[in-house]
Amino acid sequence: MSDSSLTWEHRLRIAMEIAGTLAYLHSSASIPIIHRDVKTANILLDENFTAKVADFGASRLIPMDKEQLTTMVQGTLGYLDPEYYNTGLLNEKSDVYSFGVVLMELLSGQKALCFEKPQQSKHLVNYFASAMKENRLHGVIDGQVMNESNQREIHEASRIAAECTRLMGEERPRMKEVAVQLEALRVTKTKQQWSDQYPELEVNEHLVGVEMLPAQGDTTTTGYDSIKNVTRLHIEDGR
Repeated sequence: MSDSSLTWEHRLRIAMEIAGTLAYLHSSASIPIIHRDVKTANILLDENFTAKVADFGASRLIPMDKEQLTTMVQGTLGYLDPEYYNTGLLNEKSDVYSFGVVLMELLSGQKALCFEKPQQSKHLVNYFASAMKENRLHGVIDGQVMNESNQREIHEASRIAAECTRLMGEERPRMKEVAVQLEALRVTKTKQQWSDQYPELEVNEHLVGVEMLPAQGDTTTTGYDSIKNVTRLHIEDGR
């Protein structure tokens, strides 16, 4: 699925659904699961643009009495947690880092890693971080996102992505926190749309359908399910 066909609302919902799935795997599964290869190629979209996290071939179970495992490093360049890469210590924050990269791709329409680009923009995480520090996000965010969102939404989503990709895992949020923040951002956006469309109505949270985080037993962990009529989330870097 080309990113050019995804509206900002689609992208925000996709990010929220991915975050919800990872939060379930980390915090609600009977045994915590680390996906270990979160990337856009492993996100499937159905005809309604509902996101499904796929390919659990690299995933690891984390025993309840442990917070991390020592493993042979596995993952995809551009999405790979640098702390995990350097230490071989795997924990849930490695998935958080990879998710942050995916969120940056959704925001920018650019690939995580592109060797054909100039040195300063080859690695999306570094390029994105520099743009935030220098207050020039407008040059990185995809034009469609810029046109369909407001500055608050862009900066909030960018802040979440930046926090997820901090170098030190202990400084990154948990996926459950990320899912809640993205849900809040989406609900606020929906309320604003209602206010714009029906200014005579007082819109509150009771008028807006809120999707809850996946409960145990939910089929959100669809990497294990057979999925029909889906396409992979694809970032077509036009920059």
